[in-house]
Amino acid sequence: MGDSTAGLAAGTNETSIDVGLAERGYAIVIGEDLIGAAGARLNALLPRARFAVVSDANVADLHLAPLKTSLEKEGVFLGSAIVAPGEASKSFPVLAKLCETLLDFGVERGDCIIAFGGGVVGDLAGFAASILRRGVRVVQMPTSLLAQVDSAIGGKTGIDTKQGKNLIGTFHQPSLVLSDVSVLSTLSDREFRAGYAEVAKYGLLGDAPFFVWLEENWGDVFAGQDGKRRHAVETSARAKAEIVVADERELSGKRALLNLGHTFGHALEAFAGYSDRLLHGEAIAIGMRLAFTYSAERGLCSDDDAARIAQHFRAVGLPTEIAAIPGGTPTPGELLRLMAQDKKVTGGKLVLVLVRGIGQAFVESDVSMEQVTDFLKRECARA
Repeated sequence: MGDSTAGLAAGTNETSIDVGLAERGYAIVIGEDLIGAAGARLNALLPRARFAVVSDANVADLHLAPLKTSLEKEGVFLGSAIVAPGEASKSFPVLAKLCETLLDFGVERGDCIIAFGGGVVGDLAGFAASILRRGVRVVQMPTSLLAQVDSAIGGKTGIDTKQGKNLIGTFHQPSLVLSDVSVLSTLSDREFRAGYAEVAKYGLLGDAPFFVWLEENWGDVFAGQDGKRRHAVETSARAKAEIVVADERELSGKRALLNLGHTFGHALEAFAGYSDRLLHGEAIAIGMRLAFTYSAERGLCSDDDAARIAQHFRAVGLPTEIAAIPGGTPTPGELLRLMAQDKKVTGGKLVLVLVRGIGQAFVESDVSMEQVTDFLKRECARA
């Protein structure tokens, strides 16, 4: 994956990555200490808009004050809506209450919602923006590693239901993604590790040299040293942008590669009740390990590749086994039932992203349910 779409903005220490979707195109701006100056930037970008901020309680306590001040200084602040942290906020009741709050603020068609938080806030606020007054603009200001490298980019929005994750939602591209990497230092170790799973995904699905770099430098990425954390964010964001431009609505299959490990992982999340028992990135780490092991069992990739990615995830502290889920593990039947609700099921057939090696993911659209059932029986029985 090349880097032709990225460059330093003139006279700044910011990197701007172009998401070239014609009239729906936008920039991903990555840098340090961007929140306090966001008001002036947004007022210049959308000069007739006013801004309502959606955040969660944790992010609001840490970072909302300077954002609010910067918007107030420009005279464009409408209000802030705060939701509870965690995946449970991606629900119909929370969405309904959020929309009513935003309408109470006086949000009009020409105004803009700022999604200020991690993946949950980005998905929820983006969905609210897409349906409020039949669509208002949204700016994504991701504050978690997972959101900065993945969920804030590409316009996917949604909420969860008891049937599965992100089954209700829209495509609604943002007007800007503003990623302040300095806020990543406030994440808990567990949240940062969970986000790192999505960073590693880009190496595993299409950029083997990047995965090698991560194997060698992950300690510095976690420690935030020598610009390596920012390099990991920029490389991941650039990869996501290139895939979105090639396949905005997941029609050609290329964007589906981003779901490496996600069919397994989303089923595990649903089993765990979208709770702190299993964070999204933790589920995806297990899911990617399962995808590599299943691919190896089918002779598509080597056993060494499957063992290598499992070893890397264990080294950084991510789970790799279904048995690692606290509070009990699913039966193979439960997992299959949840996997069958996946958005990638086509004509009743399970679609999986499999691999021919590290950096060589592909979409398999005719997966044998019998083979997957046997595989899950073995995996659920592993200690």
